Amino acid sequence: MARELDVNRLRVLMEVAHAASIAEAARNLSFTPSALSQQLSKLETELGTRLLERHPTGVTLTPVGAVLVDHAERVIGELRQARAAVDAAMGAQPQRLALGSFATAAQVLVPTALAALQRRYPRAELSLIDIEPPEGYGLVTSNDLDVLITHRYPGVAPTPHPGLDRRTLLDDPLRLVLPADHRLAQGAGHRGISLSRLKNETWISGAPGIPNRTCLETIGRQAGVEPHVAYASADYHVILELVGAGLGVALVPESLLAGADRSRVSVHGLRGLAPAREISIVHRRRPTTLVRELTSFLHTAADALSRHG
Repeated sequence: MARELDVNRLRVLMEVAHAASIAEAARNLSFTPSALSQQLSKLETELGTRLLERHPTGVTLTPVGAVLVDHAERVIGELRQARAAVDAAMGAQPQRLALGSFATAAQVLVPTALAALQRRYPRAELSLIDIEPPEGYGLVTSNDLDVLITHRYPGVAPTPHPGLDRRTLLDDPLRLVLPADHRLAQGAGHRGISLSRLKNETWISGAPGIPNRTCLETIGRQAGVEPHVAYASADYHVILELVGAGLGVALVPESLLAGADRSRVSVHGLRGLAPAREISIVHRRRPTTLVRELTSFLHTAADALSRHG
């Protein structure tokens, strides 16, 4: 009969996978790196297979290691949620909420929602970390994060999320942004600009594989256009500055355009297309009181942003 896996060693493997570094995981767990390595070696010996590939810059999971981490996240998450449920049954007030969010949502949605939650629960310990999609689902599964705000662009495959709830928070339309003096900026009208009229333009977008680049390439194929991307940046503020300088055109989420300098850029729709990135909230299927409250406040913030837009 096979021996049951040691939960503490599973936790060690999970933390190393999340940190992609034995040294960083050791700091997080208040272990020495050598002690952590010993626990990992024992787990590998017990299973009879290697779980990690060690590199000068960190570690990566082997295929078997990735399978085990996927299970470890669920096991550790259930144990942590069990403790939270017992505390709640004993009348203890919720004390902690960890939120992960990508940069735009952290800027335009999170501040008012977290502030409202802090006023409601002044003694609760709230925290926020930056996480760019599609990362973060495993942290919710393991209960390292209570809530994740993420997005998905058209053309980007959905991320599997067994055991988690994902609910749409906001559809954030993508707008065509041109330099203010662009030849198409005047007279475009309410119908917008056809993508086929932009086939010879220089585009500004993310690097290959980045979600907004995948989206641009997807809708380009639909219109029979292959966008030429000369400038790559993951920062939409940089993208808007490049457009304003006359270096190219871009697709930018509407939520980021409220503060755009309209003397330097011109904003339009795409004729016949309505691309939007879906902004969603992800949490475990038995949310705590704090998670339910934060979700409500985030929906209020999203509704206000939609009305403003």
